Amino acid sequence: MEKSEIGLVGLGTMGAMLSLNIAEKGFAISVYNRTGAKTDAFMAGAGDLENKITPTKTLEELVASIASPRTIILMVQAGSAVDDQIAALRPLLNKEDLIIDAGNANFRDTNARASAAMEAGVPFLGIGVSGGEEGARHGPSIMGGGQRSAWDRVSHILEAISAKHGETACATWMGESGSGHFVKAVHNGIEYADMQMIAEVYGVMRDGFNQSAKEIADVFDGWNQGVLQSYLIEISGAVAKADDPTSGKPVLDIILDRAGQKGTGRWTVVEAQHLGAPIPVIEAAVSARNISSQLNERQQGESLFGAAPTSLNEGDISPQDLESALIAGKIMCYAQGFALLNSASEAFDWSLPLPAVAEVWREGCIIRSAMLNDMATALGTDPSRNLMFAPFFADLMKKHEAGLRKMVSVSLANGLPVPALASALTYFDMMRTSRSTANMIQAQRDFFGAHSFERIDSAGSHHGHWDPTA
Repeated sequence: MEKSEIGLVGLGTMGAMLSLNIAEKGFAISVYNRTGAKTDAFMAGAGDLENKITPTKTLEELVASIASPRTIILMVQAGSAVDDQIAALRPLLNKEDLIIDAGNANFRDTNARASAAMEAGVPFLGIGVSGGEEGARHGPSIMGGGQRSAWDRVSHILEAISAKHGETACATWMGESGSGHFVKAVHNGIEYADMQMIAEVYGVMRDGFNQSAKEIADVFDGWNQGVLQSYLIEISGAVAKADDPTSGKPVLDIILDRAGQKGTGRWTVVEAQHLGAPIPVIEAAVSARNISSQLNERQQGESLFGAAPTSLNEGDISPQDLESALIAGKIMCYAQGFALLNSASEAFDWSLPLPAVAEVWREGCIIRSAMLNDMATALGTDPSRNLMFAPFFADLMKKHEAGLRKMVSVSLANGLPVPALASALTYFDMMRTSRSTANMIQAQRDFFGAHSFERIDSAGSHHGHWDPTA
């Protein structure tokens, strides 16, 4: 029997869909799952693609069914399961055989695995895959990290199965070691923020304007025809217009307001702190999800302090203000995300191709949007420049800042929480303030700890003549 070109371990939702995608693109693939019954069920549903897929029941059988030099994709749970799977596979493989971790790994774990592979003289890749179940099946965004030679070996497959922007594949090598998984984590952090800002605007329409889910759906559908055109705005309109068949109510009205998360947004925030790269919009979004999980405490808070007054007067905020708030907030969020990528690129010596990152995100992934085209162009001109300073986005900020400011100020004055959009506005104001208030902080630090400070009129470190009895 003809051997497969590639193998895959782990037939959960993402692994199963990715396997079908690979087979549909014409590549023979062997698959293995620890639970054989899941392999059987997968094959039973493979349909016309069955003849491109070889099911195996042991790792030995999997390895034997793949043409040498072998490539095996791991789609298993992040963490120790990946290390266990690598440890089980390596004794069965030759030195030139490639293992690819395509799960949601922490980039530091990928760094360690890449280092171990380098020491052993074996190839290894860690790739970020975004797009959920639908993307895995029909075309995800793929962010590769590891040895360039290893990427080149399999790029024809990864590019073939990826989403396409026109004729361009949304699959790119980002750099060495864990760079691909780091880019994926930042993608997810931006995703958290984008979703949170949309939810905040939804809250203003629902609680401030007392609009129905169907009315809100119409607003999102309208916005999806303009600057805000994106997958997340599109699906926000779709979920707002959907009805629950059991109760007959809008689905949004019967969903418990407690948001889940898998941890990638938290990883982004933690790494940003390590790198000293400010991402306040993403931080606010992660915090908002954490607060949403504290349902009992929130109910106690409302019982103790009363619900905030939420009915706005007609004209307090216009629909145009809400749209402007999302446009400006989105710019701030992405500017912070790309600045974080730039900081990581310098700190880890990755040389991340920031324009290519924007291009890879244009299709297939959750944050795909029309705005990423202009971001790719701006980053191509000057990848180290904050996106908000690029002429195109600076002009957008000048046009939409007032709407963001009005939306945030009116919302806060009326008790409507908008943490991510408020953080976006604060970031904007801090980034356009040449003389900040940090001189007071430096004075305080020198007073209590003799940490010194710089002067505006002379170079070097200086101390104040403080009165310790003050």
